[in-house]
Amino acid sequence: MTDISALDTPAVLIDIDRVEANLARTQSYADSHGLRLRPHIKTHKLPRFAKRAMELGAVGITAQKLGEAEVFADAGITEIFLPYNIIGAAKLARLRALADRVNISVTADSVTTVAGLSDAFATANKPLTVLVECDTGMGRCGVQTPEGAVALAQLIAASPGLVFGGLMTYPAAGQVEANAAWLAMAKSELIRAGLPAAVISNGGTPDLWRAHEVTAATEHRPGTYIYMDRFQVAKGVGGFADCALTVLATVVSRPTEDRAIIDAGSKALTSDTLGMTGFGLIEAYPEAVITGLSEEHGTIDLSKCANRPVIGETLRIIPNHACVVSNLFDTVHLISGDQLVETVSVAARGRVG
Repeated sequence: MTDISALDTPAVLIDIDRVEANLARTQSYADSHGLRLRPHIKTHKLPRFAKRAMELGAVGITAQKLGEAEVFADAGITEIFLPYNIIGAAKLARLRALADRVNISVTADSVTTVAGLSDAFATANKPLTVLVECDTGMGRCGVQTPEGAVALAQLIAASPGLVFGGLMTYPAAGQVEANAAWLAMAKSELIRAGLPAAVISNGGTPDLWRAHEVTAATEHRPGTYIYMDRFQVAKGVGGFADCALTVLATVVSRPTEDRAIIDAGSKALTSDTLGMTGFGLIEAYPEAVITGLSEEHGTIDLSKCANRPVIGETLRIIPNHACVVSNLFDTVHLISGDQLVETVSVAARGRVG
């Protein structure tokens, strides 16, 4: 077997033993609380990991874009949730073609989105299941009130080619109580209106271990949990020993005693800071700070380090946000310990439309 130190850099390493542990631990949690698990594939973009999650008990996958869903459908995944407003004739045609070969459901948060979906599916062989997206505090997409959710649910139920499927939210991190109260109210209002929600889909990894507190939810959609990252560790979801994705980089310059330059910049490490200092954690030098990223260079402040890397040394970096890194590389290296197991293509990389 090949030692990872022999790999060309920058490179993405995926520890398959940590992946397996993260998948199993989360499925066990969901099972113990009676929650269906519908993992988000945006983090890894690899059908093999989606299939493994389903082998362990996941009910299907979540994909954020049509391109991702198409890749996973081609790989044999037939239970797909696409929580996104599908807008425009070209995308609606692709959605209908996809619905002809897999079980797919989507979300909507406006009359305009519902009208487009209805026009596309009015003559389809089977109706499209549509969930109402709810803004329970994130401030992104979603109807703004439980009453708005009921009104849109009624429109979906009355629209040709569509079936009302329930509610979906991607909540703000740390706002579990507000999210739970919002969804509980919407659930009650739907029952009162004679449109009970078959599915209430909650999401996110930052509050994963509190998902059972959102008592109205029937399923959860974590994504980053499979790899973890520096941000999830900061949120208490796991520890650095649970982080399965690291970026392998080489020190290419030591222009001063306190500065090192690596061959991983913004095209290899995400520029997301997510409120943290620096652009990742260097495992062997935790006191070092990655202070800046240009396209092909990363700048490291070594001033607080007792020991310091030399030119040619390889460093493993836990990124702030693993999901972005997956979309930056054509291939990733699956490893066990320090040994390369397999190099695989990131199947859904770049499928952002």
